[in-house]
Amino acid sequence: MHQQALTHRSYWLDTIPPGEPAPGPDGDLTVDVAVVGAGIAGLSTAWELTRRGHGVAVLEADRLAAGVTGNTTAKLSALHTLVYDRLRRTRGREAARLYARSQSEAIRAAADLVAERGIDCDWEEAPAFTYTEEADRLPELRAEAEAAREAGLPASFVTETGLPFPVAGAVRVTGQAQFHPRKYLMALADAIRGAGGRLYEHTRVVGLREGEPCVLTTEAGVRVSARAVVVATHYPVFDRALLFTRLSPRRELVVAGPVDAARAPDGMYITPEGSTRSARTAPLPDGGRLLIVTGEHFTPGTGGDVEARFGELGAWAADRFGVDRLSHRWAAQDNDSTDTVPLVGPLHPASRHVHVATGFGGWGMSGGIMAGRLLADLITGTPCPWSDLYDPRRIRPVVREGGHFLKHQAQVARHFVGDRLLAPARPPADGLAPGEGAVLTVDGRRCAVHRDDDGQLHAVSARCTHMGCLVAFNAAERTWECPCHGSRFDVDGNVLQGPAVRPLEPRDLGV
Repeated sequence: MHQQALTHRSYWLDTIPPGEPAPGPDGDLTVDVAVVGAGIAGLSTAWELTRRGHGVAVLEADRLAAGVTGNTTAKLSALHTLVYDRLRRTRGREAARLYARSQSEAIRAAADLVAERGIDCDWEEAPAFTYTEEADRLPELRAEAEAAREAGLPASFVTETGLPFPVAGAVRVTGQAQFHPRKYLMALADAIRGAGGRLYEHTRVVGLREGEPCVLTTEAGVRVSARAVVVATHYPVFDRALLFTRLSPRRELVVAGPVDAARAPDGMYITPEGSTRSARTAPLPDGGRLLIVTGEHFTPGTGGDVEARFGELGAWAADRFGVDRLSHRWAAQDNDSTDTVPLVGPLHPASRHVHVATGFGGWGMSGGIMAGRLLADLITGTPCPWSDLYDPRRIRPVVREGGHFLKHQAQVARHFVGDRLLAPARPPADGLAPGEGAVLTVDGRRCAVHRDDDGQLHAVSARCTHMGCLVAFNAAERTWECPCHGSRFDVDGNVLQGPAVRPLEPRDLGV
């Protein structure tokens, strides 16, 4: 496959790159609500509150809509692979109906906002499909189509799709949408500012004191007092409810390239088969279409040869859609809750003023908009029919979460203990080739060491600053990743992704 001019950045960030950063607060401040995190969940929450007349400050550690949201595939769909049959079996038919209604209303709210404000964000209505190529999975998809239809979605079981290859069957839901998330959220940020909201970038929050008021502390020592706080950092950076025991981080690769119009699929597609394959297209400025393919998921820090995984995804795009040139490749990160349903609501059982939004399981576009509406209702005391469905305080590990809960905890324990026992004694740093990284033992301490393309060594502590698990190197992305809870760091130890809020300490190799 021809891959000249391959951009290692999402198409959304490449076409709408961050401009001049919004400065952080120049002193302590007091607001009605402080929102930590400026992805789709945080900005949707800020918008819902500012439009209701509340004073809001959004505190973002990096850039607006440039983290997880900036690396999404941007499907706005209430068809979340195979969720409805499981929901009606584990939580009942009413829970499935509330899930479908809450996600569908989020999509309609976004469509209304785009129309009302004239947002140019490549908005396209499209059907969504969950498909299978394996005949023995047809009963599973028929059950999902029935459950989704029973939940209130315009769902049907079909054997014909807009894919350029045959399938055994698929669940089809009409009236869904796809869009350019950066264009949408930059317009939303402007709307928030216009309504009196304040947006701060490069403002990492490192401390939280709950009370009346709550007080957040930034890395620069600024104190932000607020009547209510929303933690919308994707993976909660404050975890007083031990939510990390109910969240599994998942990294997933994305490739994109121009596709011939004759083979461009009509709609949005996903299959759980083959380490997941998801496909949609986006309009290009020249009138063509860009095929976006997602898949090859793995727990951060355990991806093995990630470069080869990118190759598998590119080969699939070439084989199935005739894509002969990739223009972009990137990776997204999601958190799966142990019972499939996102965790949106009070941070912990004793919380009165601190709320969280997390665990979207790869469906953060509709989920993030839903979370913004739900959190605004909770903060303003407005009844919401699905608040109990998403409440993070639900504790049902034995009946509904048992297998996933225990599996996740076993994996974390294996990395926390096993990685220390199995790590090599001391491979020499001078054996690292340019671009390579390894965890070495130097003077009795574990060091994460990388040699850059110029031959310079970069050494930092190998212990994640969240809970002390050993990080592992992702050579394709040149990052250190924690396999326990998904924190990611650059080669100099700076935090790229939480829950960690502190960098990896530098180490002196003495060479």
